[in-house]
Amino acid sequence: MALGSAAVMPNTRPMTQRVELATVMDRLAVDGLITDYAVAVDDGDWTAYRDLFAPDGRADYRSAGGIEGDAGSVAAWLAENLRLFSMRQHLIVNRRIRFGDLEQDTGDTARVQADYVNPMRLAGHADGSSATAPDFVCGGRYAFGLLRTYDGWRLSEVVVEEKWRRMSG
Repeated sequence: MALGSAAVMPNTRPMTQRVELATVMDRLAVDGLITDYAVAVDDGDWTAYRDLFAPDGRADYRSAGGIEGDAGSVAAWLAENLRLFSMRQHLIVNRRIRFGDLEQDTGDTARVQADYVNPMRLAGHADGSSATAPDFVCGGRYAFGLLRTYDGWRLSEVVVEEKWRRMSG
């Protein structure tokens, strides 16, 4: 009896495995993109930052005192304002990934909600010393919108929701 059932749907299990493997590969690619985002911001690599976005991608940093706009404008704003910090290291954790549909093609979009903690060190004082510069730490939540493109996954939207900040000195 089992043999007859297998003959009716012979490729059910391998097809399921291919779909599951594709989902795992997408999750890894999306996770890598979010990590690349953090590294680009922390390293001040604004070309890499812009390259992470889809052509019409936008970012919104208003809750953290920033701006909202296209990736190029936001990258220029970040480059200017983050010069105040000699060290940046933000950690993006608790990533929740959900895949969606675009024009009925499953998996062309994704949403990621993730928490962040962002410790930074203010640039040195007039004597060039950064050892006495106060620390600045903030935290909150990111909402990332992603789009599958011919070049792979890209950011269509980044929204920062800063929940807290602390400055010690």
